[in-house]
Amino acid sequence: MTLPLWPHAAPGATGDGPKDVPHLVPYLISPSDEKPRAAVIVIPGGGYTWHGVHEGEPVARWLNTLGVSSFVLYYRVAPYRHPYPLLDAQRAVRLVRHRAAEWGIDPGRVGVLGFSAGGHLASTLGTHFDAGDPAAEDPVERHSCRPDLLILCYPVITLLEKTHTGSLHNLLGENPDPELRRSLSNELQVTAQTPPTFLWHTADDPSVPVENSLLFASSLARHGVPFALHVYPSGRHGLGLAQDHPEVRSWVTACAEWLSHRGFV
Repeated sequence: MTLPLWPHAAPGATGDGPKDVPHLVPYLISPSDEKPRAAVIVIPGGGYTWHGVHEGEPVARWLNTLGVSSFVLYYRVAPYRHPYPLLDAQRAVRLVRHRAAEWGIDPGRVGVLGFSAGGHLASTLGTHFDAGDPAAEDPVERHSCRPDLLILCYPVITLLEKTHTGSLHNLLGENPDPELRRSLSNELQVTAQTPPTFLWHTADDPSVPVENSLLFASSLARHGVPFALHVYPSGRHGLGLAQDHPEVRSWVTACAEWLSHRGFV
C-alpha cells in the first residue's frame, strides 16, 4: 500500500508519474494493550537522486520488531530541488499525526530516521519546522511538522566545506546561492528546540566525512539538546543496518536502547 502525501498533485509537481508523486509506505503494527504506539518515518539516502532500497523496508521492519510502527518516505529527488524534498518530509510528519488515531499511533511520539542524504533531509526537518497553521483549510496542514526525535545515520549535515558534493548539487544546483547553502547547513541551524538526536558514522567514511556528524553533535551540545553519538573506526558508506559488518552492526542495539530511554519502545 502506498499513501500519496497530497490528495491531488503535490506542490510544484511537473508531472504525474511515480517520481512526481511523493508518498509513504506504511509498516503498521497493532496497538499494544490498546495503547497507541510510537512511529518512525524512515528516509532512505541516495544523494538526492534515488532512494536506497536497503535503507527503506528492511529498516522499517526492524523498527517493527521493537514495537514501533514505521513508514518509508519516498520524497522527490533530482531534477526536483529544494524546497520540494523538505516540503515532502514536512507533509509526511503532518500526515502521520493527522491519521494517528486511525493507525493506533501516538501523535506525540513521531520520529524520523534518515540515511546519508536522507539524513540531511531528516536533519533539515529537525531544524526547519513549524507548529502548523490552525487556520489551514487542509486539516493535515494544521499539525506540527517537528519530529519528536531524530536518528541520523552517516548523514550529510553541512553543505559547506565538508559536504557531499553530489547531494549539494542535486539539491541546490551547480552554482548554489551561498546564503541558501548556509541555511541548509544544519549544524548552523540547531536551536534548543531541535529534537533529541541519535547519530552514527564511521570514522573513515569515504563519501560523507565523519565531520558531518561531529559538527551536528557539537551544535546539539552547545544548545543543550540531548544526543547520542557513535563513531565506529571503519566501514564503507551506505551500510544501512550493517548486518554484514560486525564492527558496525551494534548500532541497531545502541539505537534500540536509546529509543527505549526516549519512551519510544
